[in-house]
Amino acid sequence: MGSSYRPSNASPFGPDRYTGGRDTVLFLLSVAISTTFLLGPSRWGESTASAVRGTVLVPFLWLQAQAEDGRDLRARFVAVEAQRDSVAWDAQALPTLRAENERLRSLLGMTSRIAVPYRPAEVMRQTQITDGRTLVVNAGSRSGVRPFDPVVSPEGLVGAVLTVDRATSVVMTWANPEFRVSAATEDGSVLGLVAAAQTETNNEPLLELRGVPYRDTVPAGTLVVTTGLGGIYPQGVRIGWVVGVAREQEGWERIYMVRPAVNLGTLGHVLLLAREAVGAAAMEAAERAAARPAARAPAVAPVVQADSTPPLRRRRPRPPVDSTAPRRPDSAPATAPATTPAVTP
Repeated sequence: MGSSYRPSNASPFGPDRYTGGRDTVLFLLSVAISTTFLLGPSRWGESTASAVRGTVLVPFLWLQAQAEDGRDLRARFVAVEAQRDSVAWDAQALPTLRAENERLRSLLGMTSRIAVPYRPAEVMRQTQITDGRTLVVNAGSRSGVRPFDPVVSPEGLVGAVLTVDRATSVVMTWANPEFRVSAATEDGSVLGLVAAAQTETNNEPLLELRGVPYRDTVPAGTLVVTTGLGGIYPQGVRIGWVVGVAREQEGWERIYMVRPAVNLGTLGHVLLLAREAVGAAAMEAAERAAARPAARAPAVAPVVQADSTPPLRRRRPRPPVDSTAPRRPDSAPATAPATTPAVTP
């Protein structure tokens, strides 16, 4: 039997391979590529880098984006959790505040607040000759806006929606000649109709409170608010303040000038109210107001009858008095006025 001799440094997996030549080739190729891109035009490097990013580095870039999103989501989750804890802590006192508010309103005789849904919108600047009379806002039918929806701002009444597009709407402001709104003084003692003034005073656009009876006087500085009649504008929205008497018709009415509460030149954001909710609130308020006088009607009716009808019923013809009949002592005072003209010479 023969025996095979294997050197001690021989590899068990086969004869040793010489790899020095392959490494040298890869090194020289890398140097050549680097020198080419370094000395060549810059667009070569940009195109190559773009190709590498779009092929080889796509998984690594995706992992980096996911890591950044995860970090942002964790930070956002921590912030939302802190806000939720704060809101939960504050909400514990909400029932107490609501009960206290309702109790104070009942003591003052005030009705509960009616929540009207609204949509915020931004006023888009326009360069037209109708600036001030109409405004364009960035809310349309896609946001649920409908024609004749009332438009308000924190300062007071702006106007109503005139036309609606998909993404924008045109608002008719109080400066429009077609603008009308039922109004009253803050205490409700004087009612009227507010419209745009026919003439401007000192180049200042004003409003007019029309239909005020001649016997009523509204002092300067009185606040004018909406009445809610008509089902378009809500009740109690500030319109402006009375400046003075514009003109008057002798014995008929006075027309007062009103300085508007909203400056259209500096208006940036508005609120578009839902007209259906405003109409429902107005009907509910009208029903409550109509129910209160109905409950008092039985108590008021006797007072009116006592002032007007009883004197007419007392003046009834009396039967003639017989002077020959014997008189009773208790009837003498009643017949005295009738017998006095008979004994006068």
